[in-house]
Amino acid sequence: MDADLDTLATALYVTTDDLLRAHPERVPMRPKVGFKPRISDAELLTLAVMQALLGFTSEDRFLRYARKNLLGMFPTLPLQSGYNKRLRKLADTMTWLISALAGQTSIGDDEVWVVDSTPVECGRSRETEQRSDLAGWAEYGYCASHSRFFWGLRLHLVCTLHGLPVGWALTGAKADEREVLRGILEATPALATTTGRRRIVLADKNYYGRAFETDLDHSGIDLIRPVRHGEQPRPGQRFLKPLRQIIESINDTFKGQLDLERHGGKTPTGVCARIAQRVLALTAAIWHNDRTGAPVLRSLTAYDH
Repeated sequence: MDADLDTLATALYVTTDDLLRAHPERVPMRPKVGFKPRISDAELLTLAVMQALLGFTSEDRFLRYARKNLLGMFPTLPLQSGYNKRLRKLADTMTWLISALAGQTSIGDDEVWVVDSTPVECGRSRETEQRSDLAGWAEYGYCASHSRFFWGLRLHLVCTLHGLPVGWALTGAKADEREVLRGILEATPALATTTGRRRIVLADKNYYGRAFETDLDHSGIDLIRPVRHGEQPRPGQRFLKPLRQIIESINDTFKGQLDLERHGGKTPTGVCARIAQRVLALTAAIWHNDRTGAPVLRSLTAYDH
């Protein structure tokens, strides 16, 4: 099997269609009487992944490209308004599909995770902050990695060392990263630790606290993080320098290749759908690279043209 966009799209469509047929409760409810969609949910999700991998931040531009280049694969493309509405309704389905695809990979049950959060900017003007439908959720925060303030949200990620997202959440910019990680672990079945099996989480110095680390320990998780000022030396410090850079590289993939901060969402549902679209795109690429035996699982080069 080749690692190119057409092959990925075909494999993803077939797998997604099979999964949705086996789990019809995962798709939005539709009335029994009315118009039947001309394009299936599996086709629409495949299109969403292709849009993200090809780097189209505008749905109009992507659909114009698709009508010129993808009609052989998708003969009944929707209009932009229909595409947008369907994607927003499929946000929960995308979240479930991310976990389903991750579970089909050979690395989905790795015992070492990296965790971090990264800014998702939603505006740069005072007027945007005051008028945006995101006001009240989006807020001002600080990005220590780039020494800048921003107005928006944060994407919290739990990933394997190969960059496969196994848990994620989207929160306000000031959310406590420790509480968010607790929520991700509770809400993501794939992260449930089996009896007698422990996992290692590599994190930054914001994931601290005796009660927090006790909770992780009870969940079968060993936390490795930098030593904070005044603390005694901690075990596992030698692993941080070579491995912590992985999460920064994953964030760079989201921002540099999947246009995380150019999502274009104006409402909470719109932003959630667009972020889920990008997480699904990275998961699908790693899933396909794993199936095809690619040497670098997080490489998107074969799919961006």
